[in-house]
Amino acid sequence: MSRSSIRYLVVGAGVHGLSTAWHLAGQLKARGAGDGSDILVIDKAHVGAGASGIACGVIRNNYFQPAMRSLMAHSVEIWESDPEAFAYSGVGYLQAAPDVMEAGVVKIAQEQQAIGYPSRLIQGEADCRRYMKALFSDWQAQGITTVLHELRGGFANNRASMDGLADKARSEGVEIRTGVTVTGMTVERGAVTAVETDQGSIACEQLVVAVGPWIRDLWRMLELPERIDVHAPNGGVRADQPMWTYWALQEGTLRVDPGLLVDDEDQPPPVVHVDSDAPLHDDTDGSLITDQLWGIYYKPDPYFGGVQGGAVPQVVPRPAGEVAVDPYGPDSPDFVVGGEFRRIWSSALAHCHKRLQGQGHLMSPEPSGGIGCFTPDSFPIFDALRENAYVIADSNHGYKMIGVGALVAGELLGDRSDLLEPFRLSRYSTGALHPTSTSPFPWS
Repeated sequence: MSRSSIRYLVVGAGVHGLSTAWHLAGQLKARGAGDGSDILVIDKAHVGAGASGIACGVIRNNYFQPAMRSLMAHSVEIWESDPEAFAYSGVGYLQAAPDVMEAGVVKIAQEQQAIGYPSRLIQGEADCRRYMKALFSDWQAQGITTVLHELRGGFANNRASMDGLADKARSEGVEIRTGVTVTGMTVERGAVTAVETDQGSIACEQLVVAVGPWIRDLWRMLELPERIDVHAPNGGVRADQPMWTYWALQEGTLRVDPGLLVDDEDQPPPVVHVDSDAPLHDDTDGSLITDQLWGIYYKPDPYFGGVQGGAVPQVVPRPAGEVAVDPYGPDSPDFVVGGEFRRIWSSALAHCHKRLQGQGHLMSPEPSGGIGCFTPDSFPIFDALRENAYVIADSNHGYKMIGVGALVAGELLGDRSDLLEPFRLSRYSTGALHPTSTSPFPWS
């Protein structure tokens, strides 16, 4: 290790760690309070080695929660600031939903308009069918009564965008040191005085923890509670809840020409998210898969080499405390390319598009998802939880939230962010929880 001490130490070279380092360097320089040489980013593997580097790359503002929606509007601006560096495609994002979700989707649309985030709302089954068929002439999903088409957002290439962020941080003088594993922390009187690594001890004035699904292990090193009581707005309490729960993300790629799913004007379509309560039948034998609410998201993606996306994740079938220290290691559960996911996802694609019928055999065996580490309410925690330790725990919302780093950088320099205020750890004790929608996805 070339440095035994540093002013700002950032653990994790994914989207949050790199974004924080980049913006912090710029803000230090602008204030005449330092520069990038005051910042060191360390990572156990390499830039984008974890969740950020295998993310499906969707950028959306389709959130039922006002706080999430405002935060994402800020992040979309960052994506749009340099599409080339971030390998960002601003194709938009479209949600198609059934009657049971209509009120929630309408609320999202109204509040998007209130914050100046452009979108189109279509209501009524007949009008929704016409709108979707104007995009895709082979659209055939049944029971869609609401469509919300966000005109901003889209998707980005996971690894290329992380390399772009790293380049921006390095251009500001930030050092990024990879192959460095954190093994412990020295906590004295509520402050972290040093971070222990496999290459020696690093003293720091300020620590930023941005490690994605590895947060459980760094949380323990910070001597923070592993179980908490969660207070609801109505006064109820869910006592002794695990701080972290792991979900296996079900994602994959249908190996067809991405050009097969262009819209009817031969243009890249928006990312599509379909929630449905219509019966879902197997595309091969016609058997019933489910008659309960189901959901998928998908996009034609040249980076993945096909139509890529996912479905509702599954809880890892063992206690969170027994999950491998490395959520992406060889003994982590892998539902990504499991037979049931392949069946559900390819059948759901066929349910929506005639052109994708009978294509399930083209599902790639390679995973394009991973393990997500979720908080008790499945929403992020952004907070200073030791005197000099700031924790970014994104609860699997992370990749799209590239702008969080700019806000965290400001907070490190004393500018408390209204956008981050709803994501403090204290919400569990005060009952200031985020509202939940009727979506089948845990992050909604």
